Amino acid sequence: MQLEKQSIQNINQDALAAHQRKFTYIAGEVANAEHIVKKLEAFNIAIPSWALGTGGTRFGRFSGGGEPRSLEEKIEDVGLIHALNRSSNSISLHIPWDIPDNASSIKTLASQLGLHFDAVNSNTFQDQQKQELSYKFGSLHHVDKAVRKQAVEHNIEVIKYGVELGSNALSVWLSDGSNFPGQLNFRNAFKNTSESLQEIYDALPDDWKIWIEYKPYEPNFYSTTIGDWGQSYLLASKLGSKASTLVDLGHHLPNTNIEQIVSLLLMEGKLAGFHFNDSKYGDDDLTVGSINPYQLFLIFNELVEGMDARGLDHATGIGWMIDASHNVKDPVEDLLQSVEAIKIAYAQALLIDQQELKSAQQNNDVAKGQEILQNAYRTDVRPLLAEARLRADGALDPIGAFRKLKVRDQLIGARGSKSVATGL
Repeated sequence: MQLEKQSIQNINQDALAAHQRKFTYIAGEVANAEHIVKKLEAFNIAIPSWALGTGGTRFGRFSGGGEPRSLEEKIEDVGLIHALNRSSNSISLHIPWDIPDNASSIKTLASQLGLHFDAVNSNTFQDQQKQELSYKFGSLHHVDKAVRKQAVEHNIEVIKYGVELGSNALSVWLSDGSNFPGQLNFRNAFKNTSESLQEIYDALPDDWKIWIEYKPYEPNFYSTTIGDWGQSYLLASKLGSKASTLVDLGHHLPNTNIEQIVSLLLMEGKLAGFHFNDSKYGDDDLTVGSINPYQLFLIFNELVEGMDARGLDHATGIGWMIDASHNVKDPVEDLLQSVEAIKIAYAQALLIDQQELKSAQQNNDVAKGQEILQNAYRTDVRPLLAEARLRADGALDPIGAFRKLKVRDQLIGARGSKSVATGL
């Protein structure tokens, strides 16, 4: 299914006068409004192939119907999202959930929808059909070299798929760890992981990168072999310049200062990018900005300042991707909400006068620094986002357009009410 540009424009027409009033007002209030709109037009967030179906927990999964039954249909759904928000022009695949049978035809389909392929993700946290050896007790850190070899070969296979699709990065997340004291020798596990990653690193094409993700717990609850950003950074530093740390916002213990982590990784040139989501208690994989939008804004303040300090392009300097599980929402609506929240935080961070903020910091003017940040955060930048979408032929109100065009009903009609996508 594809959305006609004219259909979106027809819906925009009804809201155009109200939007223009709001945009004219904010443009008069914000000195660099035009600059921000241009930045927003260029800023895109990748959609993960595994998040296009209804998410679930260990206890249940409740499909809403019309879920994509194949990689082709997943790409079509990302095309729908991009047509509505003009901010999701890439898709990130998880292998072997989404193995491309014919890379050429898959690339052609994506190109027709204005999409390309972001980082490819390996999966050694599950046993797959016809897999010879089990990952029950780990993969890259396993005590058995044969299991490690199998996991390494899988990652190299994922790289080959990525090359065929035009990707240039491999994202690695391991569930390797232990549930009980005495189960694992920490040093040996870390050394095995480092050696395994080195084999994968050596197989990278010259223009590729490897992104190393971390997580403090789950599915193992005593130790995780890559449990925090320091361990990921240590591994990435040992590997070389093509390796860096991937930050998943949900992969932190409660009240962790993620913005400080981001600042230091950027300073060291080791920030690969983000998996965006939100959490209340742990790795909840909730809609971005649904729980703690102020933290998201503070992270983007560090990102904008740090990327500018290193001369990085905001849109392409690091990787931007959503990683969420929408257990009770329509997946497309949830992803639209997440992209909107990310771009709101980005736009608010662009409002900050960094020179004024630095002056307050140098003068130890604590109240002034807080006021600068909170004034930007409390500014309603949604008209700037809507204007950026309008100029790119997107919808002024993406979720509103999705509902008015009855997209989910059409997907159910085409795919059935019982279709269930692979993924979370």
